[in-house]
Amino acid sequence: MRLVQLTVPTGKRETILGVLDDREIDYVVTDEESNRDYTAVVYFPLPDPAVEPILDELQDEGVDDDAYTVVVDAETVVSRRFDALREEYENGDVETDRISRQELQSEAESLTPTFAVYSIMTIISAVVATAGLFLDSPAVVVGSMVIAPLIGPALGLSVGSVIDDEDLFKESLRYQILGIVLAIAAAAVFAWLVRVTNIVPPVLDISSVDEISERLAPDLLSLAIALGAGVAGIISIATGTAVALVGVMIAAALIPPAAAAGIAIAWGQPSAAIGSTALVLVNVLSVNLAGLLTLWYAGYRPENLFSLGETEQRVRRRVIGLAGIVLVFALFLGAITYSSYVVSTFEQNAQHEAEMVLSDEEFEEYLLLEFEVLMDDDYPFVGPERVIVTVGGPPGDAPPELADRLHQEINQHSDETVNVEIRYVSVVER
Repeated sequence: MRLVQLTVPTGKRETILGVLDDREIDYVVTDEESNRDYTAVVYFPLPDPAVEPILDELQDEGVDDDAYTVVVDAETVVSRRFDALREEYENGDVETDRISRQELQSEAESLTPTFAVYSIMTIISAVVATAGLFLDSPAVVVGSMVIAPLIGPALGLSVGSVIDDEDLFKESLRYQILGIVLAIAAAAVFAWLVRVTNIVPPVLDISSVDEISERLAPDLLSLAIALGAGVAGIISIATGTAVALVGVMIAAALIPPAAAAGIAIAWGQPSAAIGSTALVLVNVLSVNLAGLLTLWYAGYRPENLFSLGETEQRVRRRVIGLAGIVLVFALFLGAITYSSYVVSTFEQNAQHEAEMVLSDEEFEEYLLLEFEVLMDDDYPFVGPERVIVTVGGPPGDAPPELADRLHQEINQHSDETVNVEIRYVSVVER
C-alpha cells in the first residue's frame, strides 16, 4: 500500500479531485501557502498496482513533473472504499505485484551511490575478495560481495532502457564499465603487492587454491547464476522486496571472478585470466539481458506512450545484441565445460586402467596405493600433463613391464601423450 502526497497546481484543484472522486479514492486536502503556483496538497492511499495508472491519469489532467509528488509506504489503511479499490486493481498477475514506474525509476537511481563512494567500495570489495581467494576462505569471499555496490548500475541500465530514461541508461553503463575495470585493476595491484612482499609465496601455484582455480576455468553453470541474479534483482526491485540480499547474488557473479583475473595478471599468467575475465563479462551482460526481459514482461513501459514504439524497438535491439554476445560467451564457456568433462573422463578411465593392470595375474602382488592426475597451465582449457601412480609391492624394484603397461593403457585415453610416473613403495609384512 502507498500514500500519495500531491501538490495541486492553480486551477487544477477541481479537475484532480474529480478524477479521485470518479475512481472512488478517499483523499484529504489541505490548503497550501507558498510562493509557487500551487494551492493545495492532496493525500490519498492507493494499492501498489494503482499508483502508476492513477498518477498517469492525473498527469494527463495537468500535474506535471514540476509538482511535488511523494509516494511513501502505508502500513495500514482501514476503509471499505480502499478494499474495493484493491479488488479492482489486484488480480494476482505479475503486473499487480510490481511497484509503479515512477517508484521503480526512483529506486533504481537511489541504489547507485555517488561516483566516489562507488569507486571506493568497489575497490575495497575487490581487495577483500582477493584476500579471501588467497586464504581459500568462502566466508571472506562472501563478505566481499556484501559490500560491493553493484546492484544499482546492474539494474539501472535495464530500468533506463525500458522506461525510456537514456540518462539513467548511460550513467549505469558507465558505472558498470568502471566497476569491472576498477575491480580487476584493484585485485591485480593488491595481488602484486602481496606477492612482492612475500605475504603469499611468489612460487604459489594459484591453480592449487580451490577458490581461485574454479574461477580460472568457469563452466556453463556460471551463466545460470548470472541470469538468475538478473531476474531476481529486477523482481526484487520491482516488488520492493529484499534488494540488498539480491545485491549480494549479483556481486557473487562479478566480484570473485574479477579478483581471480587480477590474481592471474599479478602472477604473470595472462592466459589464466582469460577464463575469469570472460566470466565477468558474460555475467554482466547476462544480468542486463535478464533484467531487460523481466522488466518488459512485468509490463513496464515509457511514460510517454508516443515514444512506446521507439522504445520497444530500442529494447528489442539491445536484447538481440546482448543475447548474441551472451551466446558467443556461452559457446566459449561450453567449450571450457567440455574440456573439463574430457579431463574428468580421462581421470576416471586412467584410474580404472591402472586398477585393471594391477588386477592381472602377472602383477597380482602389487597394490595401487594412490592415483593422481596433474594438469597443465594452459588455462582456460586445461588438460592432463602428468599421471602419478603410487604402487606398493614386495621389496625390490618394480618390474619394467609394469611401467610400460601402465603408460600404454593410460595413454590410450588421451589424444596427446601424457607422462606416467610410477612411484614404487616397498611393503613388508611382519
